[in-house]
Amino acid sequence: MDKNIILRVSDLTKTFKSGSKMLTVLDNVSFSIEQGTSCAIIGPSGSGKTTLLGLCAGLDKPTSGSVFLKESPISSLDERELSKIRNEQIGFVFQSFQLIPTLTALENVMVPVELRGVPYNKVETLALDLLEQVGLKDRVHHYPTQLSGGEQQRVGLARAFIHKPDILFADEPTGNLDSETGAQIEELLFDLNKQQGTTLIIVTHDRELAERCDRIIEMKSGELLSDTNKTESSVNAEMDLA
Repeated sequence: MDKNIILRVSDLTKTFKSGSKMLTVLDNVSFSIEQGTSCAIIGPSGSGKTTLLGLCAGLDKPTSGSVFLKESPISSLDERELSKIRNEQIGFVFQSFQLIPTLTALENVMVPVELRGVPYNKVETLALDLLEQVGLKDRVHHYPTQLSGGEQQRVGLARAFIHKPDILFADEPTGNLDSETGAQIEELLFDLNKQQGTTLIIVTHDRELAERCDRIIEMKSGELLSDTNKTESSVNAEMDLA
């Protein structure tokens, strides 16, 4: 694999049994993502984009085809090996926040790094710094039920970035937020991504959010409808003008 390619998807197919029929959710999808770039996966409901994200993140297994994260064939690894990769290399931001209700904001952010056995004081310092960056310095000891939706997603962002993942998957990160709060979360997401140089892959219905990414992959009926690399398009346009 090219050393600049962090994620490669090859002939990825996913089928489910629906009654007496087989339903094809993904149909021979292939693409590669370069390290450090941002990519939006868009498409209508039922297009397969969330299923694709789950397969790329190692949360599910394909019916056929392969997913490589760096050089690891994650689609063929067992759950123990996948857990290690997810804990060390992958970050997640969910539409429904997925915070642990019995933990404070600080404790929720600390979880991914604590699982590695890093000393508590070091983890706490990292978590406090990130919570301050996302504007929650005064909310660190609050529980999820005491936080607004926007605040919960800020905790989710801090948690996703605390272990400095190589790649971050965001599934409709602003889907449960009003437009103003969603715009604030977008800014934080891209700011943190730029600071850490993380590869960012976002599933979204929001075309404006997608347009902020370097690349847009559009899905329809389980197939890759289009793949637009905006960086390459910009470079080509400049060359044409010259």
